[in-house]
Amino acid sequence: MKRKERHHLKENELVHTIETAREFLETRQRQITGTVVVVVVLALAVIGFMVFRSQTQSRGSGLLAEAMVALNARVVPTGATGEENLPAGATLGATGTFSTEEAKLKAALPKLKAAADAYPDSASGITARYHMAGALASLGRHEEAIKEFDEVAKRSGASSLYGRMARLGKADTQAHSGQLDAAIATWKDMSSANADDLPVDAILIELARAYVQKGNTEEAKKTFTQIVEQHPTSPYLAEARTELENLKG
Repeated sequence: MKRKERHHLKENELVHTIETAREFLETRQRQITGTVVVVVVLALAVIGFMVFRSQTQSRGSGLLAEAMVALNARVVPTGATGEENLPAGATLGATGTFSTEEAKLKAALPKLKAAADAYPDSASGITARYHMAGALASLGRHEEAIKEFDEVAKRSGASSLYGRMARLGKADTQAHSGQLDAAIATWKDMSSANADDLPVDAILIELARAYVQKGNTEEAKKTFTQIVEQHPTSPYLAEARTELENLKG
């Protein structure tokens, strides 16, 4: 076939393709237009969500940071000597310096609550609520603390890091408020969990102390023995050995 004829055939194929495409677009113009609109709307929705989430995270982080400043403020007892070793804020009597731990926690609580309630399901909100629960527990407001620890576990997920930390905080609060059976049940469950980010030896020592407090000598012995045998490098090893000898004696 001559070159000129091949070129003519290609031109005909191109014309045919263009015509076919034009007819396709004309017959489906409304459908295509609707699809484009849907795609644009979805794209705008995704962009809007991302912007909103970014702004939410930013505002939530700001509230959390403000609360943590109060929570981490230095406690300078009234009449403390050696002012050269005190922070500048303490010597000036600046806001944020407290004379007691209780005063500091009471000042931090409303800020932590504001950060927790503003964006409750965000990372900053969950972190704020966890610290709020801890502050309530330290102030002896045990039932309120237990409620907030439960809320942390619910919002973050029981299997998440904060979820497990909240369960431990709840158990510790229950033990301090005399709810030993509930605390023991939580610590037993968590000590048997296969989680690399859980301090099993720390959980076991709390469990053993609870058994001692409850008067359950046999279970206390078993738990202290478990620490000695399974966690030879634990910082609680010496305490476990001492308590084990005392219980045997």
